[in-house]
Amino acid sequence: MERTLWYDQWCNILHSMGLFSFVYIIYIITIANQFNSILINYLNGKIKFHLGKITLNCNYFLFFYFLCNMSLYFSSLNSGSNGNCYFIGNHKDAVLVDAGITCKEVERRLKSMDLSIKSIRAIFISHEHIDHIKGIEILVKNHNIPIYFTPKTYENSRLKIPDENKKYFNPLESIEIGSLKIKAFPKSHDAIDPCSFIIQHEEHCVGVFTDIGNCCNHVIEHFKLCNAVFLEANYDQVMLENGPYPYHLKKRISGNEGHLSNEQALELFLNHSNENLEHLLLSHLSQENNDPELLMNIFNSKKGKTNIHIASRHKPSPLFKLGVDKKMSFQQIKLFP
Repeated sequence: MERTLWYDQWCNILHSMGLFSFVYIIYIITIANQFNSILINYLNGKIKFHLGKITLNCNYFLFFYFLCNMSLYFSSLNSGSNGNCYFIGNHKDAVLVDAGITCKEVERRLKSMDLSIKSIRAIFISHEHIDHIKGIEILVKNHNIPIYFTPKTYENSRLKIPDENKKYFNPLESIEIGSLKIKAFPKSHDAIDPCSFIIQHEEHCVGVFTDIGNCCNHVIEHFKLCNAVFLEANYDQVMLENGPYPYHLKKRISGNEGHLSNEQALELFLNHSNENLEHLLLSHLSQENNDPELLMNIFNSKKGKTNIHIASRHKPSPLFKLGVDKKMSFQQIKLFP
């Protein structure tokens, strides 16, 4: 039986707050008994005596309901020139950014994390290169998922998507998909109308920043908003210069419409990340021109409080979570102003 995000959220919240301890389990049972007592007294006409308890227990319920609705989950299903696909979602809605792997692989990799493709409400396409759109047509055919492009990206993709599944957006436009808000912004890359995205839910924001030639103002300003980021670190400059690629390809990769180097990614991270950046997933690594161990050493030496991960080109990452900090107070949550 597939585990749901709702189940995951409860388990993670309870675990992070220590609620699996015996004391807290007894506490929750006590709350349940109080609700039962309220119901009995209501039926016996003693409701006035228990109005305080009703208010208190409603607050308990609202508090835990609020906690369950705060979390935002994310995972890289695949990241690299062999295919890119990123999952972001909450307890009821999820989107993919790009689908450069096959429909079968999307299904398999979601299932490996006990996630269902039925939770995917939309797929957002960053640009028309094949490593970002390979699985789109079959995903639409098999699962009837809406696909969001800019008009120019769709025209240049050569994809054949039914009209009812084609959805268009413009750069710097925000789109609501269920309880998620997705904002696209333009970037520099050798495609017709490339965009990157931030995905927001409640107080949390996940960014997908790959296939970027340089860190323009749009990239910098949106990077500052994120609590977690898939950030391109495509190549090591020395490895690229001494590697097997022909000269014109080296120039394309390192040019202003190519990809970010390890050094450029590090500079963006050090100069423009906010204090609430919890996770950085280094993404779209070149197989020939980068070294994951080298990259981790560079970032781990300067990571501060941020958790650093490598997004693999061969397997999905773990399912990460942005959620309620176990030290967060009632005042910070602002449930009871």
